[in-house]
Amino acid sequence: MSDVRQAMLARLSDEDRDALRAIYAPVIVGVPPQNACKYLCAAPDGEIRVYGVQKEQDDPEREGKRVYLSSTDCGLSWKKHIVPENALGEATYSPETGLYMQCYPQEGRKTYPADYPDPEDGCYVLINRAGFDAPAEKIVRLYDKTLHFQKLPYYIASRNRWLIAAEYRYPDAEKFIVVAISDDDGETWRVRELPHAPLFVPAPPHKGTRWQDYSCEPTVVELSDGTLLMHERTSLDFHYMRLSHDGGETWSDPQPSLFHGTLTMPVLHKLSDGRILHFWCNNQPLPEMDHETQWPALGGDEKTGVWEDVFTNRDVNHLAISEDDGRSWRGFRELYLNDLRNRVDFRSTGGTASRDKSVHQGELLELPFGKVLISFGQNVAARKMMIFDPQWLYETARAENFRYGLDHVTTHMYVRSNSGGYRGFSGHCSWNRLPGALLCQDPDGNFEEALLIARVHDERLMFEKQGAVWNFPAAKRGHVDIRLRVRGAGVRVCLTDRWYNACDETVGDFAPVRFDIGDVERDRWIDARIDYDETTARLSLNGAPVAEAPLRCPAPYGLCYVHIQTLAEEEDFAGTLIKALSMAAD
Repeated sequence: MSDVRQAMLARLSDEDRDALRAIYAPVIVGVPPQNACKYLCAAPDGEIRVYGVQKEQDDPEREGKRVYLSSTDCGLSWKKHIVPENALGEATYSPETGLYMQCYPQEGRKTYPADYPDPEDGCYVLINRAGFDAPAEKIVRLYDKTLHFQKLPYYIASRNRWLIAAEYRYPDAEKFIVVAISDDDGETWRVRELPHAPLFVPAPPHKGTRWQDYSCEPTVVELSDGTLLMHERTSLDFHYMRLSHDGGETWSDPQPSLFHGTLTMPVLHKLSDGRILHFWCNNQPLPEMDHETQWPALGGDEKTGVWEDVFTNRDVNHLAISEDDGRSWRGFRELYLNDLRNRVDFRSTGGTASRDKSVHQGELLELPFGKVLISFGQNVAARKMMIFDPQWLYETARAENFRYGLDHVTTHMYVRSNSGGYRGFSGHCSWNRLPGALLCQDPDGNFEEALLIARVHDERLMFEKQGAVWNFPAAKRGHVDIRLRVRGAGVRVCLTDRWYNACDETVGDFAPVRFDIGDVERDRWIDARIDYDETTARLSLNGAPVAEAPLRCPAPYGLCYVHIQTLAEEEDFAGTLIKALSMAAD
């Protein structure tokens, strides 16, 4: 165990040790003071801190001041503090060198001393040996352009090298990734500018372009042989990756990774036993709309991809784990479903302290007993800190009977709302929502409930087909069981390798597995099973085989979602009831 984690452990009472040991599935332990990305750090004495900038809605008298949450019990509890004047603040601590290092400028730069360099003149690293609360002892010029830093500096102990990965992504300029490396503890830096991933090219079912985000928000981890692996955010349907075999001096050209993700942040984190965690949003956004016809009219930047019209893929985040340096991955499990996802006031809830109401963006920290602390999200109404045990990612089965409500499924529908960026109101690249599929009485009169998937005509809605989306541990071979009762038009059942919106009517065109269940006996409970492997899927109803089909597209790491949506082409109140869901790998 590292010295820092030993220090964390030494701070725990017997009761806290038992509480930390007992955590398995993710548990919420707090709310970070800032959108997650580069604010979570640990001191040599075992204190954990999460930094941020105070926002007016949190505490008007402390608007704009730097703050941090402190935990001395491995993240089980937290206390807020004001950052001392001129303090370094959030930083990477390297036990091997004794250095604390962070990048400048960054959010909250107005709270730094007036004699710091002008952020318009480039970017810098701040270094000291005295800790988070002490001033910078050195300010070293890093690059002649101002960069967007979404990660703290990364120390590569095997090479005694510091590496900073960031991006140049400011208006009216082509965006690209920048990697800076130092072999003399930050005294001098060598900078590499890396070419970006391809841009998004609209094609059906898209009717407009996406935000052209090039490559950004890079995350880097060292593999067991010293190779560096980078994942990066793009505007495409995948995060892109590249490799460096010389410690960051040179990099391969960007290519698609296995991980679906659009305009969201990936995060790689290496555990002390060599396993690698990957945090990201394994989500597919709705197809882009015709930006020329949206009302109120979008601006030119939103129409052409300089900015986005709406985010529809940031309501759930995921975790996967690799034991072989990223050659294979397990898990692909939902970490957290946004509590706000069904809110009719989604656009305005949480105010403007952070305009996105998202659970993307994250940072991780390893704790004693193999547990992991993760901070994620944007806006005080959506972001969270959680502790989990990576062993949770190795489960091979899951079940849902709705006895605890709809916490584990996605059902929301979108209300016709203003699109586009901030225009003086707290709505920002988002639409308001309504719950779609609802829990209703079981028709057997047994005082139980089932999920009703129907179609209700409502002029307020963007789309009317209700659905439900449920995650299970990824597997290349397995079976999914659905207890259902068709009372109306029936449902389309798809098995997929990523999250889709419940109301997305294009899922059937892209899912590896698709079966329609409509031509069955009405108003009777039916047990449907889909068995699948890497080539074929088979549907059985009440134990009798009824259909077989090849997988319609590859799923390299297996399937991890069931998407159920009404087949109704017009209003259908009767719909289809879903009583239970389960999955097991074979």
